[in-house]
Amino acid sequence: MKRKKRKRPGRNIGGAAIFVLLALVLPVSANMLRSNMNIIGMAGERMAAFAVMVNMPGAGLDVLIDRVRSEFGQNGQRQNYQGEIYFPGLPVLETPSPPEESVFQPVQEQAQGAARPLIRPRIPIQYQAVLLSENLAGVEGGQVFRHGAGLIRNDTNLSMEYIKQVLETPHGITFQNNGEPVVLIYHTHATEAFERHDSDVYDIRNTWRSNDNNINIVAVGAAMAQVLEENGIAVIHNSTQHDYPSHNRAYERSAQTIAYYLERYPSIRVLLDIHRDALERDNHVIVKPVAEINGQTAAQIMILVGCASPNLDIPHWRENLRFAAAFQDAMESSYPQLTRPVWLRHRRYNQHMHTGALLMEIGSNANTLEEAIYSATLAGQALADFVLQLTVDS
Repeated sequence: MKRKKRKRPGRNIGGAAIFVLLALVLPVSANMLRSNMNIIGMAGERMAAFAVMVNMPGAGLDVLIDRVRSEFGQNGQRQNYQGEIYFPGLPVLETPSPPEESVFQPVQEQAQGAARPLIRPRIPIQYQAVLLSENLAGVEGGQVFRHGAGLIRNDTNLSMEYIKQVLETPHGITFQNNGEPVVLIYHTHATEAFERHDSDVYDIRNTWRSNDNNINIVAVGAAMAQVLEENGIAVIHNSTQHDYPSHNRAYERSAQTIAYYLERYPSIRVLLDIHRDALERDNHVIVKPVAEINGQTAAQIMILVGCASPNLDIPHWRENLRFAAAFQDAMESSYPQLTRPVWLRHRRYNQHMHTGALLMEIGSNANTLEEAIYSATLAGQALADFVLQLTVDS
């Protein structure tokens, strides 16, 4: 009677051993090159593990295979890899319950750094693209013409002569000194956010959105409101996130906010819907509109005015345009090149609801929060001077 040969432990590993070898050793090159780690040292550790494996009993081998599978996943992609440091996008936090009324609370100190990452993220090369700084103050010519210290861009089907004629009429805005609110600042797209670092490259995976009002466009509006308050001008800053959780119908929701405040405070004369722009060119190039003012980089500001058309009813668009031109003149007179040309176009922007309603784009997604806040303080001071010059005792 022949005696069966006893199988030696670790001899019959077959396809399982090949799987483990490939999973342990081959990923070294790609992952280690990308994270600047020592390939040779790590590969040596992997080969040592393999040497142990080939002499491992069957049960131990099964455990190791299960571990490898759990680490790399079913598709062979390694899970929870820690070789490279990356902070994806801006943080998306739970949104606070929208307040019925958000009277201004200073958040500028927090917005200038408390909630931002202290370490500049390392962007993998395949996700890097160009971030371009440009001065977009503009020049006269074509559809752009000068009015006062600023420029107007006519992007409507109305003639340049007619638009200039509209601007020949004074704006006629006055303010009452009775302690009641005269300025409403709100944000139709409150979750719009900014680049986290001043750089000439950016991460194409960034969404430039955040529910954290310390680092999104709400912080920029808060900075402007603070300057107005410091100048004795009563202002309401509403922080409702009209674009969260859905971006759709955000203007309808912000229209309800406007109606609420206009009914409660008939004294309001200025409504500022503050946004940030997004400027992208071919090949993922994004543009940061900047100007140097008093030795500091400022995000350039653009005012948008909606113009009526046969299919678009905006009864007050002429008054809004006159106010926009006057406000821009005030900003440019104090801070040359802070603004881009006022953009007149066939859009509504809820400006049918009031004669002093404007949409302001402060910087773009390529600007930093600090640059946008600085510009908001400049614009706030220019607006404060404008209001005080036109204030009469009640």
